[in-house]
Parts: sequence; structure tokens; C-alpha cells
Amino acid sequence: MKNTINVEFYPILNETQIQDSIEIIQKNKDKWDIPFFFNTNSYIDLNYIKKNTQFVLTDDIKNVIVLGTGGSIQTLLALKHLSQKKIFPITSSRAVELKGCLDKTYPNDSIVIPISRGGETLDINSTIGIFLKEGYKFLGLSSTGTMNKILQKIGCPILDVPNLCGRFAGSVTNVGIVPAFISYINVEDFIKGLENGYNLFSNYKKNLALEFSAYLFNLYKKGYKVIFSMPYSKNLEGSTGLWVQCISESTGKDEKGMIGTYQGAPICQHSVLEYLLGGTKGIVSPILWTVEHEMPDLTLESSIDYVNGKSAQTIVNYQADATFQALIQQGVPSAKISIGNPLEMNMGILIAFILSTVYYLCLLLDVNWASNPKVIIGKEICNQALKDNIDSKEREEMRKSIALKKFRNFF
Repeated sequence: MKNTINVEFYPILNETQIQDSIEIIQKNKDKWDIPFFFNTNSYIDLNYIKKNTQFVLTDDIKNVIVLGTGGSIQTLLALKHLSQKKIFPITSSRAVELKGCLDKTYPNDSIVIPISRGGETLDINSTIGIFLKEGYKFLGLSSTGTMNKILQKIGCPILDVPNLCGRFAGSVTNVGIVPAFISYINVEDFIKGLENGYNLFSNYKKNLALEFSAYLFNLYKKGYKVIFSMPYSKNLEGSTGLWVQCISESTGKDEKGMIGTYQGAPICQHSVLEYLLGGTKGIVSPILWTVEHEMPDLTLESSIDYVNGKSAQTIVNYQADATFQALIQQGVPSAKISIGNPLEMNMGILIAFILSTVYYLCLLLDVNWASNPKVIIGKEICNQALKDNIDSKEREEMRKSIALKKFRNFF
């Protein structure tokens, strides 16, 4: 199958709008760091990875338990459907996920991989002990902070995490590549897909990612601030999650930006589509995400003659195209992103497209693509409340007091 990505969006931009966007991008690109992720080789040493993960590359290891959140895990989630091992993504200390993982895995058939760049992520640090107590084996991805000290104390092998923006770094560093490699995902093909993608998208000239960022920027100028994604394949939901994080966390600063949201499709046709077609206009713009050749796919048997004999994904893709057309008919600016198949090469191209688009959009909005200065506010509040052992009633009273000052005469 051909390695492809196709992007269709309406309304179509004219050449002047595209050239205006290129000029803004060219003007703003030197204000912030160059995009390190355009270079797929600087931070990955596959020989080093292979050498230092030999102890878990056995048939005895059936489960890869990844303790990570945000940029530390989102790239792996985009590739999770390609794994030959069972991946358990543990993104916090929510008891249901932890208990479910512990019930389905054993210390002798699993590897636990905690991931954190700064090492102070409470969601990760709070879960290490429960697996340690049960005797699970560990392989850490860490460089500094509390988590690094914990892993050193227990004698855990540790591979480095470079000090780079996590949401952009997962695909080109140990963060995403090590757990993918251990899960028997073809990381060589994935990296080749990334390279192919950036060869197309990284030239600061007219290309698919830059054009799509210009489309989003022109929507933004008309008041569209919410991008609602509709992934018509389970295999694309991880990539859609990466898109949601990147567009929200990268553009959303300096009182600017767009927020990404998503619900799996076609179920979202039965829960959100009525609003998109008939609700408030001028705020939300949808993106439909599809695959041309799903893997695996099934041939349907049906008493409905126009369904019988078609593949399951064919029916889903007809629904996607019909929804896309309905949105356009109702005057809703919409886009469809499609890849040929969800194998490693195409997933690399897709992630390169996502990251390039967000990067260019940040330059168009004149914001720093790599920063997220406000995220630390809630983390500091949480850590202090835990240290002071403030109970829930007192936390509520604190919120009420703050709200009275911040929202005086709001309504």
C-alpha cells in the first residue's frame, strides 16, 4: 500500500492568503528556538537503545506498563495499535486503571517504564511505589528530579530524556522510541516516515502542513477557536490525542490560541453532529480523520444489498464522507485528513504533519511554540495542598474566597 497523507479542507484558501501566511511565518520564525524535531536523528541512538534494552527483549515479557502523561506518553499512544506486546498506559493514580493493570499483569511477565523529563510529575511519582511493592521490573526514562532519585535508589536501569519540549520530543527521543521498540513496534519504519514527512513539511515554503496552518489561522481570525476532531478509526485516536495536546498547549498562551477536542467517530455523529450542523456557528470547526485501508478490516455480511460484501471500514468511510459533505452544505468550515493505512511509515508521516502544522500555526499566532508557562500553576497548588494535608472542605473554601474576588460583578 502506498504511503500517503491527504488533506482536504473548505473553504479553500487563495494564493494571496497562503503567501501572506508564509510571510508571517518567515518573519516570526527567528523569535524562538528552531524546531528540533525536524531533525529525526540528533537525539536517537538505536544501537544504544538495542544494547540497553536487551534484558526485556524476551518472549517472557508480554506487558509494557508505561507510567507517563502528556507529552511523555502521547506519541506512544499514537503507535499503540502496532504493538506486539500489551501496552498499559498509566497516566495518573486513578485507581480503576491501576487496579485493572495489576489484575491483568504479573511481575514476571511485565516491564514498568516510568517517563518524566523534569522528574516532578506527581501523576507518575505517585504510582511507582505500587509496582515496586509487587516486585515488577523497571526501566526508567529520566534525567533529573525526584523520579530520577527514586529510580536510582532502587537500582533501576535509566535511559536519558533530553531537556526538550515533551509534546514535540516523543517521536524523536527515547521518550517514545524506547517503549515502542520494547513493544516490538517497527521504529525504523516509523522514523523513516517522520523523515519523509519533514522532507515535505519543513521548508518554510508552500507545503501541506503550512497550507493547513494557514487555513486554521484564517479560521482563527474569523472567530473560530475550537477544533473538534472526529477520528473514524480506533487506530487514529492516539494521533488525534497528540493533535489535541499540541494545538491546545502550544497555541494557547498570551490570551491567544485554539483548543482541540475530540470524540471517536462515527459515535460522535450521534452525540455532537447536531450541534455542529444546527447549533451556534462561527466557533467550532471539525476535522475528520480517516484511513483508506484499515488494518485489520472485515468483509461485512448483510441483508442490506448495498452493504453486503463491503468492508467494515468502507462503510465507516462512507459515513465520514457523508458527514463531511453535510457539514459543508451547512456552511461549516471543515477538514478531512486521511492516510493510506495505519502502519508505522504512515504514522510517522502523520505525526510529522501534526507537529509541523502546529509549529507553523504558532508562528502565525506569534506565540512561543515550545513553552507552556501556565501549566505549573495547578501543579504548585496541588503539591502545596498535599504537603499541608488540606482537607476537601478547606480546599473548597479557598476556591470560594478566590472566586469572590476574581469574578466580582461577572454576571
